[in-house]
Amino acid sequence: MTKHNLWEWIDQYEQKLNDIALNIWHKPEVAMKEEYASNLQASILEEAGFHVKRNIAGMQTAFIAEYGNGKPILGVLGEFDALPGLSQELTATRRPIEQGAPGHGCGHNLLGTAGLGASLAIKEALEKGEISGTIRYYGCPAEETLTGKVLLAKEGVFNDLDACFTWHPAPVTTVWGSSTLAMNSIKFKFTGIASHAAAAPHMGRSALDGVELMNIGANYLREHIVDAARIHYSITNGGHEPNIVHPEAEVWYYIRAPHREEVEEITGRLEKIASGAAMMTETEVESQLLAGCYDTLSNRVLEDVLYHNMTEIQSPRFTEKDYQFAEEISASYTQSQKRSVMQTYHAPDYISHMVLHDSVEATFDQGKIAPGSTDVGDVSWITPLAQCLISCWPVGTAPHTWQSTAASGSGIGLKGMIFAAKTIAGGLYDLYSDDKKIEQAKMEFEARTKDNKYKPALPV
Repeated sequence: MTKHNLWEWIDQYEQKLNDIALNIWHKPEVAMKEEYASNLQASILEEAGFHVKRNIAGMQTAFIAEYGNGKPILGVLGEFDALPGLSQELTATRRPIEQGAPGHGCGHNLLGTAGLGASLAIKEALEKGEISGTIRYYGCPAEETLTGKVLLAKEGVFNDLDACFTWHPAPVTTVWGSSTLAMNSIKFKFTGIASHAAAAPHMGRSALDGVELMNIGANYLREHIVDAARIHYSITNGGHEPNIVHPEAEVWYYIRAPHREEVEEITGRLEKIASGAAMMTETEVESQLLAGCYDTLSNRVLEDVLYHNMTEIQSPRFTEKDYQFAEEISASYTQSQKRSVMQTYHAPDYISHMVLHDSVEATFDQGKIAPGSTDVGDVSWITPLAQCLISCWPVGTAPHTWQSTAASGSGIGLKGMIFAAKTIAGGLYDLYSDDKKIEQAKMEFEARTKDNKYKPALPV
């Protein structure tokens, strides 16, 4: 079974993969609640002969599916969680299926299904004896809350991998060469003393005052952190009736920076601001780290493997209907908005004038930093990893929008997904066929991590 036979197998299995992706799109589930998607994928792999382990790291929707034996052990990362509030019909105007319900605005219905398809194709090659080793598919929940892969990493489930591939839906097709921002998600809960706000305010100690003073301090901190760092917050508990001195209040912070150590430093400074706010208001404060992920470490050797496969397969074959739907979605934003979205990918400016990106672009973002965070970063510090971006949305479409939700359930998204499945399957096949590539990838990985070994950000 040659690599081209693998791609032919995926073509023959295309309708089945489309059905899986659309079923998950029609039943969106948020982080840690992806029961339908997880069970669907795990059952399909189990029926195909994979050994499936469920309920990993205390997460009911996490699973690992493995086929084959011996080295090399190659991994594929899958995701399937949706985003709250992004329910959307398959239309080019904002029209929720159910108001306030979740939707696949990050295309994870496509992401996990492509990885599943690639893993099934490699299983066929392993079964026929064309290649040898082990394929392992990771059903990873809760990427959107940046916890799934971090908890899996704490369990050590990535430690014996020789290399790993993944991908992400995007408005452009290229190898993903940039890093992402490391991040902490942390809540600060202030506790004070309740009292009547008019009759006896002097008897109270306001937890809400503590939150507000902390936020003021955080806003002054922004001037004194690295340029690429970001601090966002949301008051999750601001008290109740105004005539009560609020005894409880809470604020939720995200801290992002290009490197893990910078996130930890800024978090420490924010902790001091919280303590100062509590001291000023004579309240108490407790912090809870909800999630913490690493920046993403690229691997040029593996990226080249993916790129060569992408160019060999050629680009997704979009239809006239796909272009028409893309034109209709594109009408919902201006050219300047399209350009600003594509700049976040560091894409060449000429791409922003397209409707659909229908070619394979050489890597254009190596050494740069994407303005977002992902728990894929944690895996990249444990084993050599590469990923690609595949055109599944109209050019200029931002993730986490109703437009990306609609595109992820359309023919545009499905064709990109099949291209991704072939790319990953081809990349895996090349690694099974060439031990030297794996060794080169490991040498690069070791050189880049020798002074910074991975340590999960979440407490044990």
